[in-house]
Amino acid sequence: LPTVGDESDARTNLIVNYLPQSMSQEELRSLFSSVGEVESAKLIRDKVAGHSLGYGFVNFVNPNDAERAISTLNGLRLQSKTIKVSFARPSSDMIKDANLYISGLPRNLSQQDLEDMFSRFGHIINSRVLVDQASGLSRGVAFIRFDKRAEAEDAVKHLNGNVPPGSSEPITVKFAANPNQARNSQMVSQMYHGQSRRFGGPVHHQAQRFRFSPMSVDHSSGGGGSSGNGSGGWCIFIYNLGQDADEAILWQMFGPFGAVVNVKVIRDFNTNKCKGFGFVTMSNYEEAAMAIHNLNGYRLGDKVLQVSFKTSKGHK
Repeated sequence: LPTVGDESDARTNLIVNYLPQSMSQEELRSLFSSVGEVESAKLIRDKVAGHSLGYGFVNFVNPNDAERAISTLNGLRLQSKTIKVSFARPSSDMIKDANLYISGLPRNLSQQDLEDMFSRFGHIINSRVLVDQASGLSRGVAFIRFDKRAEAEDAVKHLNGNVPPGSSEPITVKFAANPNQARNSQMVSQMYHGQSRRFGGPVHHQAQRFRFSPMSVDHSSGGGGSSGNGSGGWCIFIYNLGQDADEAILWQMFGPFGAVVNVKVIRDFNTNKCKGFGFVTMSNYEEAAMAIHNLNGYRLGDKVLQVSFKTSKGHK
Protein backbone atom coordinates (compact mmCIF):
# COMPACT_ATOMS: atom_id res chain seq x y z
CA LEU A 1 0.00 0.00 0.00
CA PRO A 2 1.31 3.47 -0.78
CA THR A 3 2.29 5.59 2.21
CA VAL A 4 0.54 8.87 2.82
CA GLY A 5 3.46 10.68 1.26
CA ASP A 6 3.16 8.87 -2.05
CA GLU A 7 2.82 11.39 -4.91
CA SER A 8 0.01 9.63 -6.76
CA ASP A 9 -1.80 9.00 -3.50
CA ALA A 10 -1.76 12.73 -2.77
CA ARG A 11 -3.85 13.38 -5.89
CA THR A 12 -6.51 10.74 -5.21
CA ASN A 13 -6.85 10.67 -1.42
CA LEU A 14 -9.51 12.95 0.10
CA ILE A 15 -10.34 13.84 3.67
CA VAL A 16 -14.02 14.43 4.40
CA ASN A 17 -14.83 16.54 7.48
CA TYR A 18 -18.08 17.39 9.32
CA LEU A 19 -19.90 14.14 8.53
CA PRO A 20 -23.21 13.53 10.34
CA GLN A 21 -22.79 11.28 13.42
CA SER A 22 -25.16 8.67 12.02
CA MET A 23 -23.44 8.24 8.66
CA SER A 24 -21.91 4.79 8.13
CA GLN A 25 -18.77 3.84 6.21
CA GLU A 26 -20.92 2.19 3.54
CA GLU A 27 -22.94 5.38 3.08
CA LEU A 28 -19.72 7.38 2.80
CA ARG A 29 -18.47 4.97 0.14
CA SER A 30 -21.68 5.02 -1.87
CA LEU A 31 -21.93 8.82 -1.77
CA PHE A 32 -18.44 9.16 -3.28
CA SER A 33 -18.89 6.22 -5.67
CA SER A 34 -21.54 8.34 -7.40
CA VAL A 35 -18.64 10.46 -8.72
CA GLY A 36 -16.21 7.71 -9.76
CA GLU A 37 -14.53 4.45 -8.82
CA VAL A 38 -13.55 4.45 -5.14
CA GLU A 39 -10.55 2.36 -4.13
CA SER A 40 -11.17 2.69 -0.39
CA ALA A 41 -13.39 4.60 2.01
CA LYS A 42 -12.65 4.74 5.71
CA LEU A 43 -14.82 6.32 8.35
CA ILE A 44 -12.74 7.18 11.44
CA ARG A 45 -14.34 5.86 14.62
CA ASP A 46 -13.54 6.11 18.31
CA LYS A 47 -11.40 3.06 19.03
CA VAL A 48 -13.16 2.23 22.29
CA ALA A 49 -16.75 3.44 22.10
CA GLY A 50 -17.03 2.89 18.35
CA HIS A 51 -18.91 6.11 17.53
CA SER A 52 -18.02 8.10 14.42
CA LEU A 53 -15.52 10.92 14.96
CA GLY A 54 -17.23 12.83 12.15
CA TYR A 55 -14.61 12.49 9.45
CA GLY A 56 -13.14 9.96 7.05
CA PHE A 57 -10.86 9.34 4.09
CA VAL A 58 -11.87 8.42 0.55
CA ASN A 59 -9.27 7.27 -1.96
CA PHE A 60 -10.26 7.32 -5.63
CA VAL A 61 -8.69 5.19 -8.36
CA ASN A 62 -8.49 8.18 -10.71
CA PRO A 63 -7.17 11.70 -9.82
CA ASN A 64 -9.77 13.33 -12.10
CA ASP A 65 -12.56 11.75 -10.08
CA ALA A 66 -10.98 13.00 -6.86
CA GLU A 67 -10.94 16.56 -8.23
CA ARG A 68 -14.52 16.20 -9.40
CA ALA A 69 -15.59 14.85 -5.99
CA ILE A 70 -14.20 18.01 -4.37
CA SER A 71 -16.03 20.32 -6.76
CA THR A 72 -19.27 18.27 -6.58
CA LEU A 73 -19.48 17.27 -2.93
CA ASN A 74 -17.61 19.96 -0.97
CA GLY A 75 -20.24 22.09 0.81
CA LEU A 76 -22.96 19.45 0.36
CA ARG A 77 -25.55 19.62 3.13
CA LEU A 78 -26.23 16.25 4.81
CA GLN A 79 -28.79 16.26 7.62
CA SER A 80 -27.73 19.23 9.77
CA LYS A 81 -24.09 19.21 8.60
CA THR A 82 -22.29 20.86 5.70
CA ILE A 83 -19.53 18.45 4.70
CA LYS A 84 -16.06 19.60 3.72
CA VAL A 85 -14.12 17.66 1.07
CA SER A 86 -10.45 18.36 0.37
CA PHE A 87 -7.22 16.58 -0.51
CA ALA A 88 -5.80 14.61 2.42
CA ARG A 89 -2.41 16.16 1.99
CA PRO A 90 0.68 14.09 2.66
CA SER A 91 1.30 14.50 6.37
CA SER A 92 4.30 16.80 5.88
CA ASP A 93 2.24 19.35 3.91
CA MET A 94 -0.91 18.94 5.90
CA ILE A 95 0.70 20.48 8.95
CA LYS A 96 2.82 23.27 7.64
CA ASP A 97 1.77 25.27 10.72
CA ALA A 98 -1.30 26.79 9.10
CA ASN A 99 -3.37 26.73 12.28
CA LEU A 100 -4.54 30.13 13.56
CA TYR A 101 -5.71 31.17 17.02
CA ILE A 102 -8.22 34.04 17.08
CA SER A 103 -9.30 35.92 20.22
CA GLY A 104 -11.42 38.97 21.02
CA LEU A 105 -14.27 37.85 18.73
CA PRO A 106 -17.79 39.19 19.30
CA ARG A 107 -19.73 36.71 21.47
CA ASN A 108 -22.56 36.39 18.96
CA LEU A 109 -20.27 35.36 16.09
CA SER A 110 -21.15 31.90 14.72
CA GLN A 111 -18.84 29.35 13.12
CA GLN A 112 -20.33 30.25 9.73
CA ASP A 113 -19.64 33.98 10.33
CA LEU A 114 -16.07 33.08 11.28
CA GLU A 115 -15.54 31.06 8.09
CA ASP A 116 -17.11 33.85 6.02
CA MET A 117 -14.65 36.32 7.53
CA PHE A 118 -11.60 34.12 6.79
CA SER A 119 -12.53 32.23 3.63
CA ARG A 120 -11.32 34.93 1.22
CA PHE A 121 -7.73 34.19 2.27
CA GLY A 122 -7.73 30.53 1.22
CA HIS A 123 -9.09 27.06 1.69
CA ILE A 124 -10.21 26.43 5.28
CA ILE A 125 -9.66 22.81 6.37
CA ASN A 126 -11.57 23.19 9.61
CA SER A 127 -12.66 25.80 12.12
CA ARG A 128 -13.87 25.80 15.68
CA VAL A 129 -15.42 28.45 17.93
CA LEU A 130 -14.85 27.63 21.61
CA VAL A 131 -18.07 27.63 23.59
CA ASP A 132 -18.54 27.96 27.33
CA GLN A 133 -20.02 24.61 28.37
CA ALA A 134 -22.18 26.02 31.15
CA SER A 135 -23.81 28.93 29.31
CA GLY A 136 -23.53 27.65 25.73
CA LEU A 137 -22.16 31.09 24.72
CA SER A 138 -19.09 31.72 22.62
CA ARG A 139 -15.90 32.48 24.55
CA GLY A 140 -14.80 34.86 21.83
CA VAL A 141 -11.97 32.48 20.94
CA ALA A 142 -11.62 30.29 17.84
CA PHE A 143 -9.22 28.19 15.78
CA ILE A 144 -8.98 28.05 11.99
CA ARG A 145 -6.76 25.68 10.05
CA PHE A 146 -5.95 26.69 6.48
CA ASP A 147 -4.78 24.36 3.76
CA LYS A 148 -1.51 26.27 3.26
CA ARG A 149 0.80 28.26 5.48
CA ALA A 150 0.79 31.19 3.01
CA GLU A 151 -3.01 31.47 3.27
CA ALA A 152 -2.82 31.61 7.06
CA GLU A 153 -0.08 34.27 6.87
CA ASP A 154 -2.30 36.31 4.58
CA ALA A 155 -5.17 36.10 7.07
CA VAL A 156 -2.92 37.21 9.95
CA LYS A 157 -1.62 40.15 7.88
CA HIS A 158 -5.09 41.41 6.97
CA LEU A 159 -7.18 40.56 10.03
CA ASN A 160 -4.94 40.87 13.08
CA GLY A 161 -5.94 44.07 14.91
CA ASN A 162 -9.04 44.49 12.73
CA VAL A 163 -12.40 45.46 14.23
CA PRO A 164 -15.12 43.10 12.88
CA PRO A 165 -18.39 44.71 11.70
CA GLY A 166 -20.76 45.31 14.61
CA SER A 167 -17.97 45.13 17.20
CA SER A 168 -15.97 47.83 18.95
CA GLU A 169 -12.98 45.64 19.87
CA PRO A 170 -10.12 44.63 17.56
CA ILE A 171 -9.48 40.89 17.19
CA THR A 172 -6.14 39.14 17.63
CA VAL A 173 -5.15 36.67 14.91
CA LYS A 174 -1.93 34.71 15.39
CA PHE A 175 -0.42 31.31 14.70
CA ALA A 176 -1.56 28.66 17.18
CA ALA A 177 1.18 26.19 16.38
CA ASN A 178 4.90 26.32 16.97
CA PRO A 179 7.63 24.55 14.95
CA ASN A 180 7.54 21.55 17.27
CA GLN A 181 4.16 20.71 15.98
CA ALA A 182 5.39 18.85 12.94
CA ARG A 183 6.48 15.89 15.01
CA ASN A 184 3.22 15.61 16.94
CA SER A 185 1.01 16.11 13.94
CA GLN A 186 2.81 13.30 12.23
CA MET A 187 2.05 11.14 15.22
CA VAL A 188 -1.58 12.22 15.04
CA SER A 189 -1.79 11.65 11.31
CA GLN A 190 -0.28 8.20 11.77
CA MET A 191 -2.85 7.48 14.45
CA TYR A 192 -5.56 8.35 11.95
CA HIS A 193 -4.10 7.07 8.69
CA GLY A 194 -4.64 3.39 9.38
CA GLN A 195 -2.42 2.87 12.38
CA SER A 196 -2.80 -0.90 12.28
CA ARG A 197 -1.61 -0.97 8.66
CA ARG A 198 1.59 0.88 9.51
CA PHE A 199 2.46 -0.69 12.83
CA GLY A 200 0.83 -4.11 12.84
CA GLY A 201 1.04 -5.64 16.28
CA PRO A 202 2.97 -3.16 18.39
CA VAL A 203 -0.04 -0.90 18.83
CA HIS A 204 -1.30 -3.33 21.45
CA HIS A 205 1.93 -3.20 23.37
CA GLN A 206 1.58 0.52 23.44
CA ALA A 207 -1.83 0.24 25.05
CA GLN A 208 -0.41 -2.14 27.62
CA ARG A 209 2.46 0.16 28.36
CA PHE A 210 -0.05 2.75 29.47
CA ARG A 211 -1.55 0.17 31.81
CA PHE A 212 1.40 -1.51 33.41
CA SER A 213 2.85 1.16 35.63
CA PRO A 214 0.39 3.93 36.23
CA MET A 215 2.43 5.02 39.23
CA SER A 216 5.49 5.79 37.19
CA VAL A 217 3.59 8.52 35.39
CA ASP A 218 3.29 10.58 38.54
CA HIS A 219 6.99 11.02 39.09
CA SER A 220 8.22 12.60 35.88
CA SER A 221 6.64 15.46 34.06
CA GLY A 222 6.73 13.83 30.65
CA GLY A 223 5.68 10.37 31.72
CA GLY A 224 8.68 8.11 31.18
CA GLY A 225 10.91 10.51 29.30
CA SER A 226 8.87 10.11 26.15
CA SER A 227 8.52 13.83 25.66
CA GLY A 228 11.59 14.02 23.46
CA ASN A 229 12.49 17.64 24.23
CA GLY A 230 14.98 18.64 26.91
CA SER A 231 12.60 20.53 29.17
CA GLY A 232 10.20 17.59 29.27
CA GLY A 233 7.32 19.92 28.47
CA TRP A 234 4.42 20.90 30.69
CA CYS A 235 2.39 18.04 32.08
CA ILE A 236 -1.36 18.57 32.37
CA PHE A 237 -3.55 16.38 34.59
CA ILE A 238 -7.08 15.59 33.38
CA TYR A 239 -9.51 14.19 35.94
CA ASN A 240 -13.05 12.76 35.63
CA LEU A 241 -12.70 11.15 32.20
CA GLY A 242 -15.33 8.52 31.29
CA GLN A 243 -14.49 4.80 31.24
CA ASP A 244 -14.36 4.77 27.45
CA ALA A 245 -11.95 7.69 27.10
CA ASP A 246 -8.89 6.91 24.97
CA GLU A 247 -5.75 8.62 23.73
CA ALA A 248 -7.43 9.85 20.54
CA ILE A 249 -9.92 11.94 22.55
CA LEU A 250 -7.07 13.67 24.39
CA TRP A 251 -5.22 14.37 21.11
CA GLN A 252 -8.40 15.88 19.69
CA MET A 253 -9.14 18.03 22.72
CA PHE A 254 -5.65 19.42 23.25
CA GLY A 255 -4.26 19.42 19.68
CA PRO A 256 -5.95 22.69 18.61
CA PHE A 257 -4.18 24.61 21.38
CA GLY A 258 -0.63 23.82 20.21
CA ALA A 259 2.16 21.28 20.24
CA VAL A 260 1.22 18.12 22.12
CA VAL A 261 4.21 15.93 22.95
CA ASN A 262 2.36 12.92 24.29
CA VAL A 263 -0.92 11.78 25.83
CA LYS A 264 -1.69 9.00 28.29
CA VAL A 265 -4.92 7.55 29.57
CA ILE A 266 -4.54 5.61 32.83
CA ARG A 267 -6.36 2.31 32.55
CA ASP A 268 -7.49 -0.33 34.98
CA PHE A 269 -5.09 -3.27 34.75
CA ASN A 270 -7.86 -5.90 34.60
CA THR A 271 -10.66 -4.28 32.61
CA ASN A 272 -8.55 -1.99 30.38
CA LYS A 273 -11.15 0.75 31.04
CA CYS A 274 -10.02 4.30 31.78
CA LYS A 275 -9.69 4.88 35.51
CA GLY A 276 -10.99 8.42 35.17
CA PHE A 277 -7.77 10.30 34.61
CA GLY A 278 -5.06 10.98 32.09
CA PHE A 279 -2.08 13.17 31.28
CA VAL A 280 -1.19 15.40 28.34
CA THR A 281 2.29 16.88 27.88
CA MET A 282 2.54 20.09 25.86
CA SER A 283 5.88 21.67 24.94
CA ASN A 284 4.84 25.33 25.19
CA TYR A 285 3.81 26.88 28.52
CA GLU A 286 1.44 29.50 27.07
CA GLU A 287 -0.35 26.94 24.94
CA ALA A 288 -0.66 24.56 27.89
CA ALA A 289 -2.07 27.37 30.06
CA MET A 290 -4.52 28.28 27.29
CA ALA A 291 -5.64 24.64 26.97
CA ILE A 292 -6.20 24.41 30.75
CA HIS A 293 -8.08 27.71 30.78
CA ASN A 294 -10.42 26.52 28.02
CA LEU A 295 -10.83 22.85 28.93
CA ASN A 296 -11.16 22.96 32.73
CA GLY A 297 -14.89 22.54 33.34
CA TYR A 298 -15.40 21.16 29.80
CA ARG A 299 -18.25 18.67 29.54
CA LEU A 300 -17.23 15.42 27.84
CA GLY A 301 -20.20 13.06 27.59
CA ASP A 302 -21.88 13.23 30.99
CA LYS A 303 -18.71 14.20 32.89
CA VAL A 304 -17.33 17.63 33.71
CA LEU A 305 -13.54 17.53 33.39
CA GLN A 306 -11.05 18.99 35.83
CA VAL A 307 -7.90 20.09 34.01
CA SER A 308 -4.82 21.54 35.74
CA PHE A 309 -1.03 21.57 35.69
CA LYS A 310 0.14 18.34 37.30
CA THR A 311 2.73 19.77 39.70
CA SER A 312 3.84 23.08 41.08
CA LYS A 313 6.08 23.24 38.00
CA GLY A 314 3.25 25.01 36.22
CA HIS A 315 3.05 27.87 38.69
CA LYS A 316 6.65 29.05 38.62
